[in-house]
Amino acid sequence: MLRDAALRVTRPRVAVLAAVYDRPHADTDSIIRVVRDDLGEVSHQAVYDVLRALTTAGLVRRIQPRGSLARYESRVGDNHHHLVCRSCGAIADVDCAVGTTPCLTAADDLGFTVDEAEVIYWGTCPACATPTTTH
Repeated sequence: MLRDAALRVTRPRVAVLAAVYDRPHADTDSIIRVVRDDLGEVSHQAVYDVLRALTTAGLVRRIQPRGSLARYESRVGDNHHHLVCRSCGAIADVDCAVGTTPCLTAADDLGFTVDEAEVIYWGTCPACATPTTTH
């Protein structure tokens, strides 16, 4: 994947890419911990640089729901959206409700060439919606 994106294959790039694939919607600190478990000492800046390169190359996608840290996912190249739990912050992928790119048709594009739409659905996940019982 790295070579196909014209990126050099390095241990940090491989480790960061693997961490994003293994942990969808992980934040940067979580990715840093996983990479350090794999490679030993790696600087925050090195991981940030790799994430930026992978995002620019289109190998990962950066999302940042309101009030959340930036998160990264490996699902790129499609028009999917996200569900976010207001209580615990869990994030899940959700496909477009109708067709493959209905959100790309803006009511008025104001002359922009639209190539992506980002929709975030907010609510409560099943785990947080289920009342806990005490015995």
